[in-house]
Amino acid sequence: MSTTVTEQTGQDFDPQAEFEALIAQDGRVEPRDWMPEAYRKTLVRQISQHAHSEIIGMQPEGNWITRAPSLKRKSILIAKVQDEAGHGLYLYSAAETLGTPRDELVEQLLDGTAKYSSIFNYPAKYWGDIGAIGWLVDGAAIANQVPLCRCSYAPYGRAMVRVCKEESFHQRQGFEALLALARGTEEQKQMAQDAINRFYEPALCMFGPPDADSKHSKQSMAWNIKRFSNDDLRQRFVGMIAEQVKFLGLTLPDPDLHYDEEAGKWIHKELNWDEFWRVVKGGGPANAQRLEHRRQAHENGAWVREAAAAYARKQQEKVRKAA
Repeated sequence: MSTTVTEQTGQDFDPQAEFEALIAQDGRVEPRDWMPEAYRKTLVRQISQHAHSEIIGMQPEGNWITRAPSLKRKSILIAKVQDEAGHGLYLYSAAETLGTPRDELVEQLLDGTAKYSSIFNYPAKYWGDIGAIGWLVDGAAIANQVPLCRCSYAPYGRAMVRVCKEESFHQRQGFEALLALARGTEEQKQMAQDAINRFYEPALCMFGPPDADSKHSKQSMAWNIKRFSNDDLRQRFVGMIAEQVKFLGLTLPDPDLHYDEEAGKWIHKELNWDEFWRVVKGGGPANAQRLEHRRQAHENGAWVREAAAAYARKQQEKVRKAA
């Protein structure tokens, strides 16, 4: 194992041992710190997938901005889509601190080699879907992401603090939209129930496959990247929405759902993991549409990136001449 010599003491030290000691002490790893290559690759994969999910996740709701039923709903959606774009930028920036350029990450998304959350490959067909996305999808995101604020990689953890604050507003906005429908006409109430019926299971799958089938969770938890397993996070989320749905006066489409006092956990329906993997691998109802829309937006925005780069070069030249 290689060693280096510190300038301060002149003593040999083992960087792997230093890293492991930092993790054991629940410390934070900064970009300039030594880290195992596997740790770096795991972070790039997870953070970039998270960033891609935020960017692709703008589409289902962005598609409803012009069709929202009131000015209030339009302004809420505009603000939310803007927040999601910002989240993507925070996360791409965090991934860049690990040495992978943003252009490379974006190219992986556009050519289909990078993954993003499977939930965003389901269409938002009706207005009620926007409420269900806010309550269920953003609710699942909060359950998954709040522990990431304590991620061992400092830039990721710091980015997540603001992301989670904004996601909490998104979740409440979605719940309030569903509540308005649930207390409206019978047709509106049915619209809300139908949206919950369709988004419930995909939202539970957002936490990833069962722990026994998860390739990355165990190691990510050992490195303090993740703090809880997929199944533990799913349990927390189910417990939360099982109570909240009662206030809506609606139901979750899960005849098996109940809390097992003896086992100390929530029992829910068996999830369709074949469907989950089919969507992850590109076979979902909106996979092709989502990626094609993102490619078109990227191409249409080329002139903006070029103009920004030209402006940056001019500013750098001014600084150089002034110096």
